[in-house]
Amino acid sequence: MSKKILITTEEIRNLLNLSSPEFDKYVSSLINLANRFSQATRPNVVGQMSLLIKEFGKGTFSDWEKWYETKMPDAIKNATDKIFDKLNDFKVALDKIDYQIVENWVRDLVISKSYIGLRFQEIILMKIAELRNSHFTLAQPEEEARGIDGFIDNIPISIKPASYKVENNLVENIDAIIIFYNKTQKGIEFEIPDKLLL
Repeated sequence: MSKKILITTEEIRNLLNLSSPEFDKYVSSLINLANRFSQATRPNVVGQMSLLIKEFGKGTFSDWEKWYETKMPDAIKNATDKIFDKLNDFKVALDKIDYQIVENWVRDLVISKSYIGLRFQEIILMKIAELRNSHFTLAQPEEEARGIDGFIDNIPISIKPASYKVENNLVENIDAIIIFYNKTQKGIEFEIPDKLLL
């Protein structure tokens, strides 16, 4: 029998004799967010770290630090500049945020996006019906109990998130065409099975 072990980040730093920088509340989170937006620590700025560490080989942390700064002399400054510029952009944006903007954002998240998320199946049925130049109907409660979400031209359709494939291994026996979708930043992605193409 195996045993799962967790070595915390703090323990790793201690084992390697590396100190942890101290930051005030929110500072690290804001810098991390600015880094994500500015892409300051991407390989084109700081180098491909996995390759650099292999090229470095073995040595102490101090050896690694000196080697890296020789190999990539401007990387830390360039990354810092990009993040600092983005933080300044945040300051400008923060000065423009008032109570009404926050309320609008909350309303959009809680009301609009929740409603959209709860209506994915209907939206997908609508789109397929539109592409087929046909019609759709939503399933009745007794049909929903059998895993059917709706019908396109009387063809039973079940609509599931793509994660359903992995989570449930399709153990559930659904007598319908199953359409899997992914929620992305741009919207909903799904494939129409050949059986539904005209």
